[in-house]
Amino acid sequence: MKILIVDDSTFSQKTTIKALKTIYPDATYETADDGIEGIQLYGTFLPDYVFMDLLMPNMNGQEAIVHLLEKFPEAKIIVLSADVQAAVREEVLAAGAIKFINKPINADKLGEIKQLIEG
Repeated sequence: MKILIVDDSTFSQKTTIKALKTIYPDATYETADDGIEGIQLYGTFLPDYVFMDLLMPNMNGQEAIVHLLEKFPEAKIIVLSADVQAAVREEVLAAGAIKFINKPINADKLGEIKQLIEG
């Protein structure tokens, strides 16, 4: 499995990968620092799942979701954000994200992710 983490925080990238490795130790992980880089990297890396932050410079996560799904409609995007506004959650899910998970990732959220991915 290939997983792309799109987040402007190196700390968040590392903690997300560390958490995901507890359930997917054999996955291949790549990171991007903003939406523009995430879209470019998606085209070469072709991940199975994208974990997308929302608040980023250059292109935020909401814009990146729209552009990514226009170019790659098969993309499976899970939003991982500290933003707790219901309107934002509804907006990104309406744009095509398959799940919205609040940061930080904990054991319960890892269980949700595993259930989502594995059915």
